[in-house]
Amino acid sequence: MIISVASGKGGTGKTLVATSLALSLSEKRKVQLLDCDVEEPNDHVFLRLPTDQSQPVFIRVPEIDRTKCTYCGKCAEVCVYNAIAVIKQKVLVFPELCHGCGACSYLCPESAIAEGGKEIGVVEKGSLGNLELVQGRLDIGELMAPPIIREVKKHIDSASEVIIDVSPGTSCPVVEAIGGSDFCLLVTEPTPFGLNDLSLAVEVVRKLRIPCAVVINRVGVGDGKVEDYCREQGIPVLLRIPLDREIAVLYSRGVPLVEGIPEWRKAFLELFQDVNRVFSAGATG
Repeated sequence: MIISVASGKGGTGKTLVATSLALSLSEKRKVQLLDCDVEEPNDHVFLRLPTDQSQPVFIRVPEIDRTKCTYCGKCAEVCVYNAIAVIKQKVLVFPELCHGCGACSYLCPESAIAEGGKEIGVVEKGSLGNLELVQGRLDIGELMAPPIIREVKKHIDSASEVIIDVSPGTSCPVVEAIGGSDFCLLVTEPTPFGLNDLSLAVEVVRKLRIPCAVVINRVGVGDGKVEDYCREQGIPVLLRIPLDREIAVLYSRGVPLVEGIPEWRKAFLELFQDVNRVFSAGATG
């Protein structure tokens, strides 16, 4: 089963949930944790797994053969990302805007465009016992997170329980990471900001037709409007984590919740069982 763990905003405890779930399940089964928050991957801080494998990630960018180019402007016309501009007798290429779709080279009437490779980041792997970590890391200054995420997801092992730690928000990297999941856990907090961003995340997940449930972190602050929203929308709340100083101290020190407070392992194993129950009910309903 592929479970993505997402949040409409940063700082809700998404990584806490993803790492705790992975560690709890790995006691008795094979688990893959995919850190697709490629701009700031930090699951390795909590898991303390050595990443002993690394491979670069490249995107294709256009290279213009000016001996063939007639400056017709077709390449600029078909590029929806505005990565190419043709000005009189000059072609300007903006690699930082290129998505590597290949439309410009395919549609160039003079075959004057080749595709070179530009390195934008790496995929790193490490494992310990039943737990494998696969993380993407986008190079500083690069903008294209989705290609890194796609490379990370190529390592999905269908024989394992797969947990995807998704970047916060509702932008393209989030859609790329969540896509193809069997189920999505949305982590939020019981505050007005938490509710606003949760509603945006729910809209994205529903557009992707992926069943979801909610985990509420820092219960004890804010109000009950997140609970009300979930009831109105028919979204189950599967786990509530209290606002607790001990949990906050553990997180700040990079100690996983289920290691610092072992009693929480049972709660995360039950969370996994509840996810399967909700998923099965949706499949048969």
